[in-house]
Amino acid sequence: MDCGCVHNVTKHKMNTKSVNQQNNSQQPGHQSGATLTDNAVTGALRILLVEDDSAVRIGSTQAFQLAGLDVEAFSSAELARRHVIPHFPGIVITDVRLPGVSGLELQRQVHAIDPGVPVILVTGHGDINMAVGAMRNGAYDFIEKPYSSEQLIDVARRALETRRLMLEVQSLRLRLENHRGIEATLLGNSPAMQEIRRIILDVADTAADVLIYGETGTGKEVVARCLHDHSHRQKNNFVAINCGAIPEALFESEVFGHESGAFTGASRRQIGKMEFADKGTLFLDEIESLPMGLQVKLLRVLQERCIERLGSNEQIPVNLRIIAAAKQDLNVLSEQNKFRSDLYYRLNLIVLHLPPLRDRREDIPVLFEHFLLQAALRYNRSAPMVSTAQMHHLMAHSWPGNVRELRNVADRFVLGILGKEGEFFSQAIPLIPLADQVTQFERALIELELRKQRGNVTLTGEALGLPKQTLYHKMQKYLLVAEEYK
Repeated sequence: MDCGCVHNVTKHKMNTKSVNQQNNSQQPGHQSGATLTDNAVTGALRILLVEDDSAVRIGSTQAFQLAGLDVEAFSSAELARRHVIPHFPGIVITDVRLPGVSGLELQRQVHAIDPGVPVILVTGHGDINMAVGAMRNGAYDFIEKPYSSEQLIDVARRALETRRLMLEVQSLRLRLENHRGIEATLLGNSPAMQEIRRIILDVADTAADVLIYGETGTGKEVVARCLHDHSHRQKNNFVAINCGAIPEALFESEVFGHESGAFTGASRRQIGKMEFADKGTLFLDEIESLPMGLQVKLLRVLQERCIERLGSNEQIPVNLRIIAAAKQDLNVLSEQNKFRSDLYYRLNLIVLHLPPLRDRREDIPVLFEHFLLQAALRYNRSAPMVSTAQMHHLMAHSWPGNVRELRNVADRFVLGILGKEGEFFSQAIPLIPLADQVTQFERALIELELRKQRGNVTLTGEALGLPKQTLYHKMQKYLLVAEEYK
């Protein structure tokens, strides 16, 4: 290689010691365990240079360093291969003819690890056909000896830019998939739902226990599962307990487990739900219904993270996250001596308040559309169209059963139980201030049309009979972004 002074360094051997000749002090995985959030995306990419000729290796290394590029040089493919991992933040430049593993074989090995890593082959005059064939098999480019340092650096810069853009796209795609994942579970673009999703993603991977407030049907267990699914505990068990559904006499046995012979009928050991949730998440729904005596035992588990099976004195450590849910204010209940204040303060660390559906009516169209599609798939039926008048009734209904009630209505609508002029859609509209009805309905219709038109503002305006500027003004007013519907 030529690195600035001559055009064929292979004819001019240097006596200087090789720079980073073998990097024998570096172990496999020495580099920073690259992920898509590492310096790969921020621009600090690296070049792995493989060249068995020490003079060429030194000259190339110095040329890259003078150009401000981060380079590590190796005398063999085997040494360089150790540093390539999935999402490797850089490129590989390798001579084709090497002792041991060849440059072509190194290219195959690199692409088996991460097909997106650009590999540039350095060839002699007789290797051109081989290099062209290698490019058909995925090599990024090749350089023929002899060449100038400017050629080398130019090809390297283009490959580094390609790799940087590729890693940025991969990083963005992962973030979008994660965002879509929680949005697909917790539907709605109302400010309240956007804030809840933000908090969940912020605290999901912490060890902090969470308390969720919400009316029946608002989706407390769905939120609990989101917290579990977006944490490092996701591969372990999510265990849900309805505190109001288990008889008090059976609660300890079900939750803490029991040993054989602990009581009449206990013929074998039973692992309790808390132990089953070890390394995972325990969801305690309707915790306000837990009797005072059991609240004491729960508090002890929360404080010590240990349980005792009935009939045993053995302390069993449990590593679990507690997520509790309640329909009533536990602070008020504690002031009324209906809930232990020490347990309340133990749970009251991170608190989520789920709004009732009547307080986020702008989410009704997207929720109903989603439930319609789910029901159509479940019952093998076509999804019926919802008229403007029907959507008006949906928007105006008070929804005492919240999202759960809306889902049931969607199921019945798909099954044809309601009919186009069914009882639900013909019932009287409850008294809601006219201004609120107009605002909610207008936002919902614009959002619904944006979704139908896949974010095309021109087509949306035409469908709604609105000038484009007027539509943009209303979208700004309702915090609607066209790109979110494309």
